[in-house]
Amino acid sequence: MKRGSILILVYLVIVVVLALSAFLVYMVVNTRLNFKNIEDNAKAFDLAEAGIDYGINYVKTTHNTSLSEYSENLGEGSFTVSVSSVSTDRVKVVSTGTVGSFSRTLEAYLQPDVYSRYAYFTDSETFRIWWWTIPVWFTSNDYLDGPVYTNKHYNISGDPVFDGPVKSHDDYINYLHGGPPNDNPQFNGGLELGVDEMPMPTGAPDLENAASSNGLYLNGKTLIVFNNDGTLNITNANKGWSSHTVNIPDNGAVFVSGGNVYVRGTLSGRVSVGTDKNIIITGNVIYNDDPRTNPNSNDILALIAEENVVVSTDDDDGSAVYDQAAPYNTEVDATIMALGNSFTVENWFWADRGTLTIYGGIIQKNRGPVGTFNPITNEKVSGYNKNYHYDPRLTDTSPPYYPRTGDWDFLSWKDG
Repeated sequence: MKRGSILILVYLVIVVVLALSAFLVYMVVNTRLNFKNIEDNAKAFDLAEAGIDYGINYVKTTHNTSLSEYSENLGEGSFTVSVSSVSTDRVKVVSTGTVGSFSRTLEAYLQPDVYSRYAYFTDSETFRIWWWTIPVWFTSNDYLDGPVYTNKHYNISGDPVFDGPVKSHDDYINYLHGGPPNDNPQFNGGLELGVDEMPMPTGAPDLENAASSNGLYLNGKTLIVFNNDGTLNITNANKGWSSHTVNIPDNGAVFVSGGNVYVRGTLSGRVSVGTDKNIIITGNVIYNDDPRTNPNSNDILALIAEENVVVSTDDDDGSAVYDQAAPYNTEVDATIMALGNSFTVENWFWADRGTLTIYGGIIQKNRGPVGTFNPITNEKVSGYNKNYHYDPRLTDTSPPYYPRTGDWDFLSWKDG
């Protein structure tokens, strides 16, 4: 009887041990399977990222915004990537990484890099007068925020303040007084010297083509007055227009061929005004809905000249219709581009002016002077004091058909 009871007990122990062993084997196998699933899922995500990198590099190197599908095997899995345009200034890259039965899909968005994202950009920090090439200086009275870049080097006298990132292609700064402590600029957003050169375009063909197709295309000398109701008053002899009222084109493109463009007024809307000649600023140019008080303002302006952009200080042609003098203190709310030469002030070397406020940015081939200064005291002698502020909306948006740098900016991505 005792022997039978012991035998039953032994059998029970064996059964329990076998059950526990089977459970442990199950747990080990299941754990390994779970780890394998986690590992494969992570590898699928990494492959999807590799596909995103491929798509971004494809857009940047080929400047092509369409790729129906590309697949590549990597390691234990593969990725499939496609590229498509979702608007005129947005490109979507979609990538799916696959390992075994696991797939992960990611989406990334790019936008073309445009010159308007700069608060200040020059090809050269010099100004030519006849046969002289004259350096133009940042002085103690100067303040700039936003991204600043030049393809040459900066000329600095005194203590200007830069609150955004500052970059230059040359690997040095030209100091009027030998540098610190006599010249002591503040680079609060950092300074990089010796960066890659970024050549400027010579024209604005995208804007011109858009204006000639669905925008407003004019010929000859033109006056444009911006109105706070979203219209433009235009004077153009070739059209027979005298203060003729038109709506801002739906595509926001205005271009004038073969004549200077004179601008002033209060803008309501989005528009780029371009010309193959000069743009003359004859009064304040301001936004109706000020983005400094309303960051959601939709008012945005580009002034793009294939020659110069000039602030007028005199009625040169004797006609108050076109060329008036800008006020003593002048404000221009716009991103300004002078592709052929400079943004400058008429009679900068002797005109006595107040403060020039720019809210937006200045992009120019050769830096133009807006006044003169005393090299000992760094105080203004003629022209304007500068009060330049960056419009932060230009970081991720731009006026219609603004010239592009040829590069692309990464906007965002999401796990699909």
